[in-house]
Amino acid sequence: MARTERLLQMMQLLRSLPAPIKAARLAEELSISKRSVYRDIDSLRATGAVIDGAAGFGYTLIEDPALPPMMFNTDETEALVLGLREVIAVGDPVLAQAAQDVLAKIRACLPERMRQQMQNSVLHAKRFHQRPEIHIDVAALRKATRDESVIHIEYADMKGVKTSRDLWPLSIVFMDQTLVLLAKCQLRQDFRAFRFDRISRLKVLQNSFRPHRVTLLRDCLDRFKQDAATYRASHRKEN
Repeated sequence: MARTERLLQMMQLLRSLPAPIKAARLAEELSISKRSVYRDIDSLRATGAVIDGAAGFGYTLIEDPALPPMMFNTDETEALVLGLREVIAVGDPVLAQAAQDVLAKIRACLPERMRQQMQNSVLHAKRFHQRPEIHIDVAALRKATRDESVIHIEYADMKGVKTSRDLWPLSIVFMDQTLVLLAKCQLRQDFRAFRFDRISRLKVLQNSFRPHRVTLLRDCLDRFKQDAATYRASHRKEN
């Protein structure tokens, strides 16, 4: 691991782990020696980080130079915490860890009063419906969607009929009880929605559909809105 990357990781550990953090814990987390920890702490202090503590006593991050001071009112703080806790509750492991890291970064740069409000937020995100098990790498699918890479999936519909499809992934929707992929299906040459729990295999292909994702997503959402409006209109006539 490059030293610059290690220093960034050490700063994140100082933000997120309960203080004071012993050098042995930092050494274990970063797979380095305690002597390297001491040198890195000195380097971080030289860049402007205010780190209290010393060898044998543990370290506490007092002031983080990498993040500008932020001022949020109480409602804004609650909104931030609730949104990130929701991601922690519903996201895949990579996304949930990213949300944890964002919480730690925000907490590190808030004034003490706002930090206490954030720590003691009255809002929490809980899920009472257990989502069906997902067997694919959601982080890899997110990356393919961002990169506009074509994917191949093995999929089973609600009746259990299995098909193999090449897709242009457009967006991932976090529904109440499952995750859904909106995509342009090359098999049907149309927009489709695919439940993650019904995808048994995912492969990211080398070919790309860049730069069409944004335009296609807009068309896809318009189509689904029209279909929903048509369904509601026909349902009202039946009643």
